[in-house]
Amino acid sequence: MKLVIMIPCLNEATTLPLVFETMPKSVPGIDTIETLVIDDGCTDNTVEVARSLGVKHFVFHARNQGMSRAVKHGLIRALEMGADVIVMTEGDNQYPQERIPDLVRPILEGKADVVIGDRQTHTIEHFSPSKKFFQKFGTWVLNRAAGTNIPDAITGFRAWSREAALQLNPIANYSWATETTIQASRKRQAIMVIPIKTGPKLRESRQFKSSWQHMRKSSITIMRGLVTYNSYAVFFTIGMVLLIGGLIPFAHYIYEIVYAPKTAFGSHHLQSLIIGAVILTASFISFTLGIVADMISVNRALIEDVLTEVKYIRFDKLKKHKDD
Repeated sequence: MKLVIMIPCLNEATTLPLVFETMPKSVPGIDTIETLVIDDGCTDNTVEVARSLGVKHFVFHARNQGMSRAVKHGLIRALEMGADVIVMTEGDNQYPQERIPDLVRPILEGKADVVIGDRQTHTIEHFSPSKKFFQKFGTWVLNRAAGTNIPDAITGFRAWSREAALQLNPIANYSWATETTIQASRKRQAIMVIPIKTGPKLRESRQFKSSWQHMRKSSITIMRGLVTYNSYAVFFTIGMVLLIGGLIPFAHYIYEIVYAPKTAFGSHHLQSLIIGAVILTASFISFTLGIVADMISVNRALIEDVLTEVKYIRFDKLKKHKDD
């Protein structure tokens, strides 16, 4: 069994040695541990520091492409390396690398496909009250959208089985944790959570400038996930709301005809009836979009199945070649 620990880095020359200080040298049930550093456009000597720490595997980005692309490319490279289990941590020493064996154990025991480290954000001292609120609210929204019950939606301390990683097809340029969580849930992967304690804050976050920015970008990813995997329900709900709203002016007009015929035929009803007709038209369009989006969603699912099979063939050949 091979474990690949991938570490996305953006100018982490100072903190990377701290990460390796707590990196486990062995994990029960794992024969080989290899480390993969994703150089996401570093302008310092992060790569040289990583090499001095014994890292032999890298993914290089000539310019900064963001955490989501770094994770996507890191997962692909880890699979190319023949990983049976993939662990994600970060180069700022935020996460407790000594807990990697606990993160991996449920996968080795066949109890989980994905294991997520819960930072217990309400206990993190350097998180402001507003940040804790947004973290909690954002996680609640994600859980409603994904059908999960995860206490920390955006934690970057995670582990995937080989099969779970093969089924992931992240496309978003932001909020990789949100997107992969939604995909894992929709693909019926078994998700387990373990509580962890984060390290002290060593630098400001480089992923977002404010909680508002993070919330705005994450909401786009959540909405895309909803439309992608539950499109008909989204458009059907919108269509029903518009249908009810569009019928109200007509229901009121019929009521006037039945109970107040003297005032029912005045021109004052024309405006509300036109508005009702416009809303009913929008409702019909929403139902139509729902049908089209559902068909596209079905095609996407079929394409993802084919893509997963292609990945199996590609990476299994590489794994067998490396084993030989």
